[in-house]
Amino acid sequence: MTESPVPRLFGTDGIRRVVNADFSPVFIAEVAASTAEFLGGEGPVLIAQDFRTTSPGIARILAGVLSMDGLEVVDLGPMPTPCLQFNVRALKARLGLMVTASHNPTDFNGIKFCGPDGLEITPEEEHAIERNVHLRRHAVPRWDRAAAIREDSNGVTRYLQSVVAQVDRGRIEKRQLRVVLDCGNGTSAATSPLLLRSLGCRLTTLNANPDGHFPGHPSEPTEANLADLRKTVVAVGADLGVAHDGDSDRVAFVDETGRYVPGEEALGLFAREMLRRAGGGTVVTSVTSTRCVEEAVRLAGGKLVITRSGSLPVARAILEENAVFGGEENGGFYWPKHQDARDGPASSAMLLDIIAETGKSLGALLSDLPKFHVVKRNVPLPAPAKSAVLDRVRTTLGADAERLVTLDGVKAFYPDGWILVRPSGTEPVCRVYAESRDAARANAMCERAVALVGSLVTELSSPTGPR
Repeated sequence: MTESPVPRLFGTDGIRRVVNADFSPVFIAEVAASTAEFLGGEGPVLIAQDFRTTSPGIARILAGVLSMDGLEVVDLGPMPTPCLQFNVRALKARLGLMVTASHNPTDFNGIKFCGPDGLEITPEEEHAIERNVHLRRHAVPRWDRAAAIREDSNGVTRYLQSVVAQVDRGRIEKRQLRVVLDCGNGTSAATSPLLLRSLGCRLTTLNANPDGHFPGHPSEPTEANLADLRKTVVAVGADLGVAHDGDSDRVAFVDETGRYVPGEEALGLFAREMLRRAGGGTVVTSVTSTRCVEEAVRLAGGKLVITRSGSLPVARAILEENAVFGGEENGGFYWPKHQDARDGPASSAMLLDIIAETGKSLGALLSDLPKFHVVKRNVPLPAPAKSAVLDRVRTTLGADAERLVTLDGVKAFYPDGWILVRPSGTEPVCRVYAESRDAARANAMCERAVALVGSLVTELSSPTGPR
């Protein structure tokens, strides 16, 4: 008898859903029991959480089921995702579970899984858990095997000590840099004020009260969401503005003039400076990155390696290439001497160190980067239509592109720029990117791709089907 297909539960990074009948206490318990079966009784398992309203309950369900199934559980409490990942390695845990929906809207929640190396578990391991859920292969609890749930309150301290060890604390303290930190009511409130004060920064905070309703602004640190940060940087005469997403694995910066720094510029700056410090080497980035990064690496005499989007492909390539740095244009940056996972608070410390070392402002450091215009849009894309839409996009864009790259989505290159169409792994949307040296051309290419995806979704969802 042929086994029915196993439904996908994992997206780009963990399991994320709207909290409702689909992401229910019963479903969470099923995932926990299936995870216990996957682990085969080997622990310990570390559990941490963000400040979403449903995160404490989800963490308790996970901890309760795993402990009843005989696995030692360590509750680390609220903290950023990179803080959990660091502790998984430091404590030699078998698995880490982070209850978070990262930057997703308030009605979402999710579970991120990381293995003993502190990185996301592999697609094969994800599939094993999905298969257990689908076939209801659960560990069988026994009263005489129930294990302990213990608390560890030292996770944040362990993590911050490692971050501080990566920079020259003395030279940062000497500069007495004024920083405005927007915690976005998220997990950076548990680490970043402590970190920045320990580096001698004169700190102003915004939205530093943890609140799962995200009253300050939505948890995605986009330019539109950081208007208050930009104004405050100017008002207090700050050297730098810093903001994080909900679980703090990513970061966004504002320069001393109140200008929001696009992620691709921050990526290009970090790549150039880390290559300078190392005297060359390899930088890893994903297919979403721009020519700004490519040119910055080339001019610094480095080698650039391109991967699929997502933190695991980038992290694995950093390890394989022994890279000096890695990152994506979404504000996820990797510091291999600290840990191989993307890390928002560590990124803010590294930027402060670069500013202190060079004696230049952030604006001055960015001024000589290669200049390109990047436009990004999201288009609704129902999951059932993803494959068909991508096939048609590949055919349409391929008709006039110089070349196509299909490593992740469809990236079409033209003499004056490129278009990337990539279905999201965490939301029912399609990410559309376009880049050119000319802003009007970048906008036109993006609008073309947005219109194409929109028309294909409409066509494929019509009662008569595709023409």
